[in-house]
Amino acid sequence: MRIAFIHDWLVTYGGAERVLEQMLHCYPDADLFSLVDFLPADQRGFLQNKQVTTSFIQHLPLARTKYRSYLPLMPLAVEQLDLSGYDIVISGSHAVAKGVITGPDQLHICLCYTPMRYAWDLQHQYLRESGLDSGMKSWMVRWMLHRMRLWDQRTADGVDQFIAISNFIARRIWKVYRRDSTVLYPPVNVEGYSLGSQKEEFYLTASRLVPYKRVDLIVQAFARMPDKKLIVIGDGPELQRLKGLAGSNVDLLGYQPQEILRDYLQKARAFVFAAEEDFGIAPLEAQACGTPVIAFGKGGALETIRGLGEKNPTGVFFYQQTIEELVAGVLEFEEKKGAISAKSCRQNALRFSEENFCQKFCSLVEEHMESYFNINVRFNRRLCR
Repeated sequence: MRIAFIHDWLVTYGGAERVLEQMLHCYPDADLFSLVDFLPADQRGFLQNKQVTTSFIQHLPLARTKYRSYLPLMPLAVEQLDLSGYDIVISGSHAVAKGVITGPDQLHICLCYTPMRYAWDLQHQYLRESGLDSGMKSWMVRWMLHRMRLWDQRTADGVDQFIAISNFIARRIWKVYRRDSTVLYPPVNVEGYSLGSQKEEFYLTASRLVPYKRVDLIVQAFARMPDKKLIVIGDGPELQRLKGLAGSNVDLLGYQPQEILRDYLQKARAFVFAAEEDFGIAPLEAQACGTPVIAFGKGGALETIRGLGEKNPTGVFFYQQTIEELVAGVLEFEEKKGAISAKSCRQNALRFSEENFCQKFCSLVEEHMESYFNINVRFNRRLCR
């Protein structure tokens, strides 16, 4: 049987690409498709020297830097990719990859990172953050997103099996597509982190500095706690604004190499996380270092962090994205941090290892193969560990 993976776009080595990397480890003979492939040469190693088949968007003007502007053309582009020669198609989709056309003799499994957020429940937030909440251009974008929703819902019928990256996303898949899904948490390189031997008197947050990450909320909360030090690692369009909000107890370090970030994760008193994420890798990397997490209690964080009311807790939740609630969360952590051990944090993170992901992913694929093709699978696969 021939397998093909289809990815939305390859432009950087991010969270979705980490998942793709492990899936390619599981099935190294599979072929790879993507709408565009502009990965830098120094980030291509995880593709195992595979040739990537791309869509016509690859060759459009300014596509390298403006590929997102071609969103209205992406449904057409993904439908033009010919995957008819494959028995199994596995799409890793947060936008349009799941819309690839397959036939009745092909099994289509979609590992869904999320139904496209900017077209569904987060449309109004994205419009506000993009300055498109009013005016003629706003109505043009709203009409385009309306058409995208119709297409997105229709193409869900072409997926035979959905895999969700969290229970939070499984609920979103049901809400949008009315389809059940199996939950498989993404792989986290927990083996690349080790317990910090000595904690220091600072709190840490690290992420891309974009609005929905709510780093501004964290910075403003610590401005009200001048006796507590905060270190912010990351770069992005919010950096200059955050510098204006930061007090003398807040250090914004910008982008830092992985080894520097790892060192801070090991030494931090706690990691602060204020975003509503579909899953969230950074809090698990912190826990892999034995560092507790103070997190917004919504989305994937509720599945990757154990709160104070649970056995072997690994963090503290606050339940509203307000300065007052975050300050209260930090103070609660200060009061009850003795209940959280570095060992518990590490053990919790190990549940999300790359090895566990590979084993469960292969088992799911082969289970669906046996069911769909009514065969006893003896498949040539290689686990990543």
